[in-house]
Amino acid sequence: MKIVILDAETVTRNDVSLEGITSQGEATVYGFTPNDMIAERIGDADAVICNKCLITREVFEACPDLKYVGLFATGYNNVDVKAAHDHGAVVCNVPSYSTNAVAQHTFAFILDRYNKVSEYSATVDRGDWVNYKLFTYFGIPTFELAGKTIGIVGYGSIGRQTAAIARAFNMKVVTCTRTPEKVEDGTPCLPLEELLRVSDVVTLHCPLTADNEKMINARTLSLMKRDALLINTARGGLIDEQALTEALNSGAIGGACIDVLTLEPMREDCPLRKAKNITITPHIAWAPKETRIRLLEKVAENLRAWAAGSPINAVER
Repeated sequence: MKIVILDAETVTRNDVSLEGITSQGEATVYGFTPNDMIAERIGDADAVICNKCLITREVFEACPDLKYVGLFATGYNNVDVKAAHDHGAVVCNVPSYSTNAVAQHTFAFILDRYNKVSEYSATVDRGDWVNYKLFTYFGIPTFELAGKTIGIVGYGSIGRQTAAIARAFNMKVVTCTRTPEKVEDGTPCLPLEELLRVSDVVTLHCPLTADNEKMINARTLSLMKRDALLINTARGGLIDEQALTEALNSGAIGGACIDVLTLEPMREDCPLRKAKNITITPHIAWAPKETRIRLLEKVAENLRAWAAGSPINAVER
């Protein structure tokens, strides 16, 4: 079996092993592949493994031997799944591998915002505590999470884990989900507009689809509390970034914490670079070492199962 890995550097900087995948066949590993070289590098391979490379209908047409697309990810919007099925290829993703990591990053954002850890650390670094007459100073307001309402948009494994952490802080939890019948823990299910109105923190944990692209836009942002915090660790396309920039700069909402953008890597003209009251991290919520080890084990397992004729985690058209 010929295997091509197109963008290995998205999952490893030589700190986790690809051997579980590469040992399964004749493997060629590229750290990064520009989209205009994808078909050329796949060539006559039977299987391709990638994270964000675009596997389009044109790629399938140019690579007649390609029968398997394995993803270093849960999301698969970079693959033309219909074209894959038309081509007779199987597409497999890795669900739920990053549940704990993404929920943890969500609360890293929340706790930094509510406790002002980085802001207070900066004051200590510049000598404010050394030069203060009392044992403490608290000119930067901090707030308790207890009693605050967190609105979770999307209630899959990450949404549920986020809810569990929120309840440990005695927060009130509400959710907006496409499948309210699957919510079995008593969490109130609200329409998006109502969730936005009542929530102190809104956090996005849903896949990006044609139906919810830019669901957070000028109109929906106007429904939020003026001191609300918006968090996105899901997909950048869920948010109209220009509208969010304007809402932040005008004080229409209290702040935002963003781990994902519509275009990645960040472009120089990304409007959020000029926004006030925003924290941006470079799509790292999923990336703790333990999480990536788990991911690679699952990718290898998916490939092994497909090669044996019994695919698992196959994406349906």
